[in-house]
Amino acid sequence: MNLLTLSHIDEELDSSEVAALCFLCRDVLKKKRREKVKDAKELFQRLGEKGLLENHHFLQKLLETIGRIDLLNFLETDSSRTNASSDPQTDASPILSHYRVMLYQIHEDMTQENLDKMKYLLSKELSRGQLESCTTALDVMAEMEEKGLLSKENMDMLKTILEQCDIQLVKIIHREGTTTVPQRPSVQPISSQYPHYSMDNQRAGSVQPSLQGLSISESQPSSQCSISLQGGQSLCPDSEPASLRAQSDYYTMTRNPRGQCVIINNEIFSGNDLTNRPGTMEDEKALSRVFSRLGFEVKVHSNMSKKDIHDVLDELGRQDFMMEDALVVCVLSHGEMGSVFGSDGEKVRLRDLTRPFTSGRSPTLAGKPKLFFIQACQGSEFQKGATPHPPTQRDRKGDRRSSIEEDAGPVLAESVPFDADFLMGMATVEECKSFRNIKTGSIYIQELCKQLEKAAASGEDILSVLTHVNREVSKGQFKNYKQMPEPKYTLTKKLILNFI
Repeated sequence: MNLLTLSHIDEELDSSEVAALCFLCRDVLKKKRREKVKDAKELFQRLGEKGLLENHHFLQKLLETIGRIDLLNFLETDSSRTNASSDPQTDASPILSHYRVMLYQIHEDMTQENLDKMKYLLSKELSRGQLESCTTALDVMAEMEEKGLLSKENMDMLKTILEQCDIQLVKIIHREGTTTVPQRPSVQPISSQYPHYSMDNQRAGSVQPSLQGLSISESQPSSQCSISLQGGQSLCPDSEPASLRAQSDYYTMTRNPRGQCVIINNEIFSGNDLTNRPGTMEDEKALSRVFSRLGFEVKVHSNMSKKDIHDVLDELGRQDFMMEDALVVCVLSHGEMGSVFGSDGEKVRLRDLTRPFTSGRSPTLAGKPKLFFIQACQGSEFQKGATPHPPTQRDRKGDRRSSIEEDAGPVLAESVPFDADFLMGMATVEECKSFRNIKTGSIYIQELCKQLEKAAASGEDILSVLTHVNREVSKGQFKNYKQMPEPKYTLTKKLILNFI
């Protein structure tokens, strides 16, 4: 192969991609030949010495696997210079094994949280020094192979570990058709080290109401887990162990970017009855910062009329979300019960915010979490505490010297229907006001962003996040009144948002 071509490819690859290529070549290059590789040029030299670059097929497969399809153009150019009579099917062109590609796919879909779990679970099998040197899942799996804990013929331990990390990672193995049978786990669960939180009936492995007469034993190992039928009969599913089904309680959040975060920020109002909303830009900044770190592509729309809001959301709902894990929509505006206001003073029903993203209208979002966060009043009433102070006339009109304002409007009762996999975080309960600091932003949004950042580090699910928000906001007192946020949801799984 042309040396200039290989040089061009070498210049385009970073160190992590070179490390990935070395891992993919473990089956064709001996350990000593790989250890001295510092860049792609050295790797290509060793592959060339083994006769593995006589034609483009092996290198092409390597580049495709690591997602550098753009570099294939170099190979096409080089191919035009080679002898057309060369045989592309020579013995020097090995096929990259499905096993090796599968391990790389697991690495690609592995979050930092799951990598930490994986290393913890292997703490009894690998030394501390070995684990500390591992910065990626490829490093961990390479160490497992060195210790004889992982091979094409024996993936039992890897499966056991992935079962306790993410069901989607185990499904990669099943999808590749690996036939090894999972054995009894040789490592202990890590629920005490990485706790997951739930609310009410959000329990891992819970039985659906339609499965009357069935009960699932949660105390048995995955290889022995069975579903007990009335009369003493038992049924063991062949497709997935029960421990894998328990992991399916979590929404998949592996893509980068995760999805879109759309922020509608209404600060300036043309309606006669609605004042402007100073301080809302601080909320926009906080939301943009947090959701960008959480892996979302943030898009901001400012001062949108009722028609503008409808148009933007309708167009968004028609998009293809096949390659996205979730959707986030944040609306910062004035509001009343069941509605928010456009910048023109016209009402937009909360129902109309969610309607474009129901499974019927946006099928590629079906089964994926759709999160809505609404900073707006939901009425004109004040939320009182245990020992409320009667409002003064000055408080009712709004103290011009105070930095706290209400995001309110006239009251009109209207219910909000929710379909599957929706979450709507409301700044306040129905009929009551929410408060905004004209300098630092709204009480609810600022606390939400703070708790999302904490949860990204601790691994708490979104419902735990909103519970913390409820508690912290409810502790405050604003113009002698209280504020009580209210999440509403039809989520069917637990959702954990981590920083990328």
